[in-house]
Amino acid sequence: METLVVGLDNQMPVAVADDVDEKQLLAFTRGRTKAFRGLVERYKRRAYYVALGLVGSSDDAWDLSQEAFIRVWKNRRSFDPGRPFWPWFYSVLANLCKNWIRDREVRTRHTAEIRAIENSRRDKFGNPEAIMCESETQREVWDGIQRLPFKFREIIILRHFQDMPYEQIARQLGIPEGSVMSRLYYARKKLREVLENPEMRGE
Repeated sequence: METLVVGLDNQMPVAVADDVDEKQLLAFTRGRTKAFRGLVERYKRRAYYVALGLVGSSDDAWDLSQEAFIRVWKNRRSFDPGRPFWPWFYSVLANLCKNWIRDREVRTRHTAEIRAIENSRRDKFGNPEAIMCESETQREVWDGIQRLPFKFREIIILRHFQDMPYEQIARQLGIPEGSVMSRLYYARKKLREVLENPEMRGE
């Protein structure tokens, strides 16, 4: 299958309202490539930056977002065109990222090795990590986020990078709104601990 995501600019993404026309979604489920390409164009930047926030690697975020689009295309007939597209797509993308993190942890237990691998890769997109981390403090925060458990990392990305309200996060993750607030509280607390403890940052 040809590459579907064809480029990204260097601007930070904003949350995209999930108001795709139902006719386009119906055409997508029926295998109309034009409708699918419209979905790719609409969501490719958001998908890439969500993946980047979850896995912390530019090249792998690109690959994972591509793979997510390929998977939803292959499973298009199972999608209900009467429902929003993004929550369904996000669940596919998040599972891919979660599996990638699991596999990475199996391959190596040492964060230093992971950093060495990532630093050796050439960035295709103008170093988006640098865009997200323009100052030393921001870089420390970014590194700290990458050390959080997946469920904490995910909720910080959705709330602070995707600017999603609690109600929408609750629907996206399938948990009560109160659990969203509780998980976000503990995620911020854990991040604070990581940032205040150089040993937890691997320094």
